[in-house]
Amino acid sequence: MSKVAIIGAGNVGATAAYFIVEKNLADVVMVDIVEGFPQSKALDYLHAAPQRNYSVEIVGSNDYSAIEGSDVVVMTAGMPRKPGMDRMDLLKTNVGIAKSAAQAVKKYAPNAVVIAVANPLDIIAMVMLRETGFQKERVLGMAGVLDTSRFTYFIAEALGVLPADVAAVVLGGHGDSMVPIPEYTSVAGFPITELLDGDTIEKLVQRTRTGGAEIVNYLKTGSAFYAPGASAAKMVEAIVEDEKRLLPASVYLDGEYGCRDIFLGVPVLIGKKGVEKIYEIELTEKEKAALEESAAHVAEGVKNLEEIYQPG
Repeated sequence: MSKVAIIGAGNVGATAAYFIVEKNLADVVMVDIVEGFPQSKALDYLHAAPQRNYSVEIVGSNDYSAIEGSDVVVMTAGMPRKPGMDRMDLLKTNVGIAKSAAQAVKKYAPNAVVIAVANPLDIIAMVMLRETGFQKERVLGMAGVLDTSRFTYFIAEALGVLPADVAAVVLGGHGDSMVPIPEYTSVAGFPITELLDGDTIEKLVQRTRTGGAEIVNYLKTGSAFYAPGASAAKMVEAIVEDEKRLLPASVYLDGEYGCRDIFLGVPVLIGKKGVEKIYEIELTEKEKAALEESAAHVAEGVKNLEEIYQPG
């Protein structure tokens, strides 16, 4: 049985754990700094096992040593975004949290694949890569899966169709500069450009970009966790089951799409080793320009990171 460590037992981490154990994908350990918090979540999940028919081991701990031997580490720990707060406002606090977590991963789970979930996601992924010293293929960011899920739902809602019949694509950084790609998006094989008018598609694109903020504005004191948790679990499944699944994910680019030294959402093949292939797809000039703008936004975040970054 595979082992998955989730660092941060808050809403996103606990929800990811829920989706993982519901499918009996792996044993799960949740680590959090709040005493008793991850232990309570683990015990509560175990009490539900007879009702839900899962048989995996679930452990909560305040000690990073509990992640020892993990095959996948999901990094969710960090301060949540608040209304009016840009993702980059979270940088200083969440970078510090990520550094500590990455050092623990390097020590206790040196063979793991890391999935960054905490915001600002593309920057946190960079910190995890630097601090673990892992090969770039073993550190991914979840953004593309979540953003694509939102785009998929909005399209299904607009057309009144089953969400499972929608195949959508969202590239770029995780934030307002993300790049939904209508030309590669379809419903049961039919391009949405043939099913929806341009104005409607543009409204869906804009709603996708602000989908996270829409939830933050409703909650006032928190952010989304069901869809992020489900998205992280989907990536975990692709890895532990070695599914060879093609998904949009934030990965370290070294010349692909004309980008270097940043994490950016692009189509990748995900399997047991993490990123097994990066696909470079043809984009329209408009899409290329939007992706370049998104990459520039992430690069600015990396620049901000350099101003505060002290290697561990």
